[in-house]
Amino acid sequence: MDRLQQELLKRLKARENEGSLRSLKYTSGLIDFTSNDYLGLARSEELFYAIQQKLDAQRFKSNGATGSRLLAGNNSYYEEVESMLAGIFQAPAALIFNSGYSANLAVLSSLPQRGDTILYDELAHACIKDGARLSMAKRFSFHHNDLNDLEAKLKRAEGKIFIAVESIYSMDGDACPLHDLVTLAEKYDAFIIVDEAHSTGVVGERGSGLAVSLKLHDKIAIRVYTFGKAMGIHGACVAGSDVLRSYLINFARPFIYTTALPPHSIAAVDCAFRYLQVNIQLQEQLKQNIQLYKKAVQNLPNRTDSNSAIQTAVYPGNALVRKVANALQQQGLDVRPILSPTVSKGTERLRICLHAFNSVSEIEQLTEALKSFQLVAH
Repeated sequence: MDRLQQELLKRLKARENEGSLRSLKYTSGLIDFTSNDYLGLARSEELFYAIQQKLDAQRFKSNGATGSRLLAGNNSYYEEVESMLAGIFQAPAALIFNSGYSANLAVLSSLPQRGDTILYDELAHACIKDGARLSMAKRFSFHHNDLNDLEAKLKRAEGKIFIAVESIYSMDGDACPLHDLVTLAEKYDAFIIVDEAHSTGVVGERGSGLAVSLKLHDKIAIRVYTFGKAMGIHGACVAGSDVLRSYLINFARPFIYTTALPPHSIAAVDCAFRYLQVNIQLQEQLKQNIQLYKKAVQNLPNRTDSNSAIQTAVYPGNALVRKVANALQQQGLDVRPILSPTVSKGTERLRICLHAFNSVSEIEQLTEALKSFQLVAH
């Protein structure tokens, strides 16, 4: 045991020395520019009470699912909500998972087989990379949003080909060129897997995501939607064909061997999408706040170009970006640093999340502070 502790301490010390040691923090009373609660649903009291009322109206009273859905964890309400989600995402079927991480893990680990090829964007989320690693297929990354590099790898790919991307990327906030990607995938008879984590709720009618808003959903074989961000709750689903749903039920280990979400989580999914449907103006309010922010910082040299709620300000080096983040927090602004190795060395940044509930004065306070820190960056 002592040898194990020594080895673990050695690894932690190495991370501390490079300035990237993580720790759990709790902050309160700061202006939120860090959470993924883009539309404010997580903080909505109206939605909170709607979920409670929905639970009270259910005929079953249970605190937990009691097992996987293949055992004791399934019920008719689960399937009713999945049918609703299939309608929203304009797919024949949907299958709920406990999180976006487990949904991507399930898809990437079970669909590609030995002899197949997975090609994934180099900036794809860790769960996509982990799922590909668990697969028996060959896996290769391609340069971020670089379809020329992707095509070069498509020409060498073997077996069935799966291309894994995100609709909106979580660190830079930029969008995948889905139109051109679909054209390229069709040329090489490849299947596209799109993680819609950061577009779910924010984009499209009823929060249906980027692919539906671009009318490309019928050309994308597998779409993953996450509810823990703009929808303000928890869980995820995979949308696609009835055959895909049946396949995942039979072969996806993160689905088969996991206790199902409790009734409260299913009621939350149901109510959150119904709430958004009657409060769809939140999408427009978020867009206005994004434009306000972008106009104010348009001359800053260290920002990346993004039209999404995710904005960045690059301050190379873990020590520097931590210094700027701490200074912003001292001003009452909850902005967090993203350190290497989460991002590549030299691209350490503030990850700034805008929300529908951020006021004009709050955004102006943030942008003025960022302008003042340009001297720090240089």
